[in-house]
Amino acid sequence: MTAPPLANLINELTKLPGVGGKSASRLAYHILKRPMIEAEALAQAILDVKTKVFRCSICNNMTDVEPCAICSDPRRDASTICVVEEAFNISTIEQTRDFKGVFHVLLGALSPLKGIGPQDIDVNGLLKRIRDGAIREVIIATNPNVEGEATALYIAQQLRSTGVKTTRLAFGLPVGGDLEYADQVTMSKALEGRREI
Repeated sequence: MTAPPLANLINELTKLPGVGGKSASRLAYHILKRPMIEAEALAQAILDVKTKVFRCSICNNMTDVEPCAICSDPRRDASTICVVEEAFNISTIEQTRDFKGVFHVLLGALSPLKGIGPQDIDVNGLLKRIRDGAIREVIIATNPNVEGEATALYIAQQLRSTGVKTTRLAFGLPVGGDLEYADQVTMSKALEGRREI
């Protein structure tokens, strides 16, 4: 029989995405074995993120300063906006060190099956930024799945009348991959996104 405080911790950990019962149990027992100071540091980090982190009023990125570090950086090209579904997608693009523009976080993707419609994502904020600024290009970097594709098409449709160049990230074969392992959709996207060399 598991002690109620331990059972409660396991139960709370299972509420995290990707954490099932076994993983939650391993994490709970790990926390239990660690020194009290580490448990307190973890608890404080959780409290800090809930009380000190908020959405940037310009781009919806998660930040502890207003505006966020990307929006307030004068070295960024504010005329190019990369549109992503969630704030955590920004770090993936930033790791390349190739993108010098700014971001706009939609806060989700269209998914009629989940009841998520255009009113549930922040396309209006993107349109306002385009109306208010000198935007040259919007790069749509939504996920390459059904919801991401539907969202990309919706955004492109909304931007059509603005005259802003609208592009979509290319999808296809990973570097170092073998053609024989590519599925039909990946191969189709690779052909579609081909470029001259």
